Amino acid sequence: MTTTSHIRNFCIIAHIDHGKTTLTDRLLEETGTVAVGGSARLMDSNPIEIERGITIKLAPVRMNYTPNGFTDSRIHDNSYQLNLIDTPGHVDFSYEVSRALYACEGAVLVVDATKGIQAQTLANYDKAKAAGLTIIPVLNKIDMPAAEPDRVEAELVENLGFKKEEILRVSAKSGEGVPKLLEEIVCKIPAPKTDLRLNGSTDLRAFIFNSTFDTHKGVIAFVKVLEGEINKSNRENLYLYATEEKFSPLDIGYFAPLMKSADTIKAGEVGFIATGHKDIKAITIGDTVTTFGAKITPVPGYQKPQPMVFMDLYPIDADDYRDFVDAMGKLTLSDSALTYHVASSPALGHGFRVGFLGILHAEIVTERLSREFEVSVVNTSPSVPYHMTLKNGEKIEVSSPADWPRPEIIDAVEEPVVEMTIYTPEQYVGGIMELTQNKRAEFIDMQYVSSRVKLSYLMPLAELITNFYDRLKSVSSGYASVSYEHAGYQTIDVVKVDILLNGEAAEALSFIAPRYQAEGRGRVLVEKLKDVIPRAQIEIAIQAAIGGKIIARSTIRAYRKDVEAKLHGGDISRNKKLLDKQKRGKKKMKMLGRVEVPQSAFTEVLKIVS
Repeated sequence: MTTTSHIRNFCIIAHIDHGKTTLTDRLLEETGTVAVGGSARLMDSNPIEIERGITIKLAPVRMNYTPNGFTDSRIHDNSYQLNLIDTPGHVDFSYEVSRALYACEGAVLVVDATKGIQAQTLANYDKAKAAGLTIIPVLNKIDMPAAEPDRVEAELVENLGFKKEEILRVSAKSGEGVPKLLEEIVCKIPAPKTDLRLNGSTDLRAFIFNSTFDTHKGVIAFVKVLEGEINKSNRENLYLYATEEKFSPLDIGYFAPLMKSADTIKAGEVGFIATGHKDIKAITIGDTVTTFGAKITPVPGYQKPQPMVFMDLYPIDADDYRDFVDAMGKLTLSDSALTYHVASSPALGHGFRVGFLGILHAEIVTERLSREFEVSVVNTSPSVPYHMTLKNGEKIEVSSPADWPRPEIIDAVEEPVVEMTIYTPEQYVGGIMELTQNKRAEFIDMQYVSSRVKLSYLMPLAELITNFYDRLKSVSSGYASVSYEHAGYQTIDVVKVDILLNGEAAEALSFIAPRYQAEGRGRVLVEKLKDVIPRAQIEIAIQAAIGGKIIARSTIRAYRKDVEAKLHGGDISRNKKLLDKQKRGKKKMKMLGRVEVPQSAFTEVLKIVS
């Protein structure tokens, strides 16, 4: 049995696409956890992760490491238990990184030797330092033709304060340098601290840092045991501190990388508890697990992230609504940053107002709904939470155009802003400055970092969430990177733009925009909708309006159904009778009919409001 002094808990952190997951694959192979040359991206179990080549969820794995012919004199023992947590690199999933750090004593900071320090490199480094973790810097992709390890090494020394001799060089692709990295993990990352009592024993205290749902085993909690142990003899008396629930789990164990049953999970180890709970609300990420009746101090819970991007989601097939409800509940179990509440629309039926951390987060959730739960949804345009003061003094928060008050009762509106950092090669600075100016960003600072430039801005979140990443990639040829942190609210003059179809408001097409941009965006959207809404037997008037003022209009001409096609010969009176009947039918359609709005129309809204 591995003693606590031989356990190392660490995570791998990096900017997106710097090779974290490939490096994890090599570590698994080097330690014999998986066979050499097996499937790539072993820790990315979700098909979306594999197809997109990104990590979405943190993923733990236990490796048993026996140094073979080690060269470091600091290693004296034969076997170590290494608990690794692979983490996402995209800024939308930075909350996953924060949770992983809480379960570790060390972090491997991976930097692409072809790209150097990028936005999330610095953001994740700051998080790891703030958490008090020991950080091992690693240059990856040193075998690439474009690699500049000396330059990037100098960046790490100059900007992050590392010593040159402590920076490792590896190739996650070939495995070069990986054995040395394993030695450094054992030597530098401290063993987990445990709070043993004077008599050498302690009550169980473990915290939940992630969870998922299994049809047979119910809610599965990912835990790190801080004190005591969970074993098959005491598991009948487990207790959830926050929800005050006693439970008897169906199974306990660890990740290898798939779940593997074990007799015991002890202090310092990372593992899972299959709770057997079918009620997904019974388990809370950040809760403390102990034994019933134990007098313990609970682990300080996580600060729940606040969603900053909102969309309405509606099932395309109304018959899928119950499945949609069930799917959203299961998604929030493994994605605690996701929030939702009931929404309804005359045109789209019943759905949910869903809060996300960012646009990529929203894309992943809608894709998971379709793939994992077979529920296809239509989404409204993204919006941010506005703080609003009404003329009667009441303060409210509004995140949906559908909830926007009448203009005459609004006194003031504030929008959320972010502190944004962009790293870019110098030659793209001009294009990026023009882009950020068009996005209403306020320039703060510019610094030179080796051969690149660090730009700092204060930017409205509403501008960031609408295709800013795509435009930044375009103007920088893909070389710029961005990170951001929320920085409060600022006053803004914004209005709601309504889209009317034959005089009836189509709430799902409405959007919020700065007053000076509203009319232009409204005109463009009206013309786009004219192209994507199919013609009907009645004329369709498309209008954009602010309050009661129409700011743009376009018309889709009706098509004429050939009611004479089935007639033969020249019966003029019969033809006239059919045409009169068609006219009366069209008039009734105008009065009673609704306009068919295809999914492509909602896509156009997303493009226009950006």
